[in-house]
This record gives sequence, structure tokens and C-alpha cells, in this order.
Amino acid sequence: MKSKRIKLIITLSILLVLLFTIMNIYTSYSNIRQSVEESIAIKTTKSAESIAASMDIDTYKEFLAEPSMDERYWEIRSYLNDAREKIGALYVYTLKIDNPEISRGMIMGMPADDKHEYPIGIICTLPTEQVQQAYEGNTYFSSVIKDETYNVSYLSVGAPIYDKEKQIIGYIGIDISTDVIDSVGHEVLWNSIPTFIFNGIIVVLLVITFTLIQRWYQHELKKEIGDTEDTYYKESQSLLSSVKSLRHDFINHIQVLHGLLKVEKHKQAYEYVTHLFHEAQTFSTIQVSVDNPVLSVFFQKKKLAAQNRGINLHLEINHDTFRTIKTTDLVKILSNLLDNSMDATEQVEEKDREVHVNTEIDSEHYVIQIRNTGLKIANVEQIFVRGYTTKRTTSNQGRGQGLSIVKEMVTKYGGQILIESTDQLTTATVRIPVKQ
Repeated sequence: MKSKRIKLIITLSILLVLLFTIMNIYTSYSNIRQSVEESIAIKTTKSAESIAASMDIDTYKEFLAEPSMDERYWEIRSYLNDAREKIGALYVYTLKIDNPEISRGMIMGMPADDKHEYPIGIICTLPTEQVQQAYEGNTYFSSVIKDETYNVSYLSVGAPIYDKEKQIIGYIGIDISTDVIDSVGHEVLWNSIPTFIFNGIIVVLLVITFTLIQRWYQHELKKEIGDTEDTYYKESQSLLSSVKSLRHDFINHIQVLHGLLKVEKHKQAYEYVTHLFHEAQTFSTIQVSVDNPVLSVFFQKKKLAAQNRGINLHLEINHDTFRTIKTTDLVKILSNLLDNSMDATEQVEEKDREVHVNTEIDSEHYVIQIRNTGLKIANVEQIFVRGYTTKRTTSNQGRGQGLSIVKEMVTKYGGQILIESTDQLTTATVRIPVKQ
């Protein structure tokens, strides 16, 4: 039975790793494709500006005055076709935009013997958003457009054509086939495969490492500190989950940056890193200044947990390191008291959920006081009995251990614990002698 259970766990683990890998590849490909589209659009916009600047403006203005397929038309068409062939575009053409919703194609840069007809002034498929941008005198680029008339999909960009007086007389439009985008995207993705494999190996190693550490940790807890196993098991599980989540996010961010740098999209890569930097800075708001490093980590984690549960956790922690109390015992006391307080305050509306933690030291005692809003405890005298619980659940199995553990730890150090409960507030006060 145990062998079958292990095989099932291994199989599920492999399936989960494969699922996460596939999701990671799909997400990365989507991000890479978007980055490629933006990169090609920016590069093509520069080409459109160059083509517009090199046009015979006088000839084009004469054409616009009397639009017809005359010598001026064919001269401009030949110039646009030559530019199209040089940059490998699907279409290069001029646009007339005198309406915020509709654009009209004037001259299509195609060979003279092309079988398709391109009437002067034909309404184009350029989306209204990009037409509006052009109408306001800006360059533009669109997302992928599917043209049912010519059965093609493309990305469209445009740049204004200026006359000698710097007035906009039209637009140069360039359409880039999605085949180009797919080709570059596939190349970037293919080049990223070693990174995917490396990240997959790292994830597997992390899972194995944390599994081994967790087993060793459980063994040591059972052997040395008995009841501490339950307290730290919950903490390590939560920490492992957080690390896995951070690792997953880290891999995704690395893939995006890798794709951006691969297509030399340095500006967007810098903006992306800047965004990540600002996001990381928000975590500074949960930092807790405590001289004891274990307590510092402990309170930061509890503050995060409280935020996730909609609880206002207020900390007033003395800078003393609590050197005469074993750190594992101190964490057990604080963890069980805090967990009970946060569970109790969830019985009231979120706006009223308050937990206050205060630690002080005088010449004789460490004083730990935890107050929480919530319902009154009916039988305070029973609260330290192992197995007794005030939690309303379908099964109380495994409940009611926290305060009995706290009582044992406090008694071990010759201290006292007092629970006071009213209709709105419950206060737990622990006093432990400094000199024992």
C-alpha cells in the first residue's frame, strides 16, 4: 500500500511539473510574440518615416490635386514598390486621412503587372483606433489585422508625409505579414528551449531539496522538541508554498526579459525591470525591525498572513533578543497565541478585525500581550485544557492544542499566562521571568 502511494505521488508530481512547464512555455511564447510584434512595429515605423522623407513631395502633391493614374501616379507607385521590395513588406502605400474613422488608400506600391486592382481612394481596413491616431498627426501601429478580401493577416504601421511647410499631406502605410512575426517568434522560442530545460531542472531540484529538508526537519523536531513539530510544520509548509510561488513568478519574469533582449528590445526590457523594481519595493512595508532574526522573519510572515485574511495586525516589539528563552519555545508561544487571535477575530466583520501584539521587558519579566477583537470566550477556565476549542468546525479533531502548548511552555520557564475576554476584546498576557 505504501509503495503504491509513493508511486502515485511521484506520478502526480511528474504530471504537475509537465503541466507547469507547458503553461510556462505557452505564457512565454505569448509574451515573446507580443514583444516581437512591438519590436517589428517600431522598426517598421522607422522605415515608414524614412520612405516618407525620401518621397518626391512635389510630384505627390500634384497627384493629390488631381488624383488619376497618370505619369505622376506611376512614378510614385514605382518608388513605393521599390521600397516594399527592399524592406520585405507585404504592402507599402500612401493613405489619405481626413476623417477620424476612415482611411483611404491612394497609391499602392505594387508592380505594374500585378493582377489585383488598387483603385485610388479605396477604403482601407485600418482599425478606427489607428485612424484616429493618424488623424491627430501621430505615427501608429496596429495589432494583427485579418484581411478577408486578400486573404492575408498582417501588422500595419504608418508615418506622416510632410510637405516643405511641415504640413501633413498624407501617410505612408506599411503592412508586415504575420509570417515574418511567426518566424521571428519561433526562432526566439527555439533559442529559449535550453533556458526552459534549465528552469525545469531547477524547479525539480528545488522540489526535491525542499522535500528532503522537510523530512529532515520533521525528524529533528520529533526527536528534540516534541510538540514543536506541529507548530513548525505549518510554518514550513506555508514558506515552501511562498517560495514555489516566487520561483514560478521569477521564471516567468526571466522568460519575458529573455525574449525582449533576444529581439533587442532594450527599452521595453528596461521598463519591465523598472516595473519589477517598483513592485518589489512594496514588500518593504511589511518589514519588521526586531533584533532577533528569527522573530523578524516570523513577524513578517504573520503580517503577510494577516493581510491576506483582511486582519489589521499591529506590532509593538521590544528590541530585546529574548536571550534567556529558547527561540523555538518563543516561536511556539507567539505562533499559537497569534494563530488563535487571528482565528478568533475572523468571527467579526473585516473592518473590525484587529490584532495587537506588544512585547515589553522590565527588570524582572518579559511581558507578551496579544489583544484581538472577536466574540467573548464563554469558558475561559477551560481554555488551557488540551482538546478544548472554541472554533466552530464540522470536526474538532486536532483542535484545541495551541493554548495547552503555550501553557506548558510558559510553565516551563516559571511564568504565568492570563486570558481576559469581554464582548468585544480578548487579551492574552504572558509574563516570563528574565532570570530563571
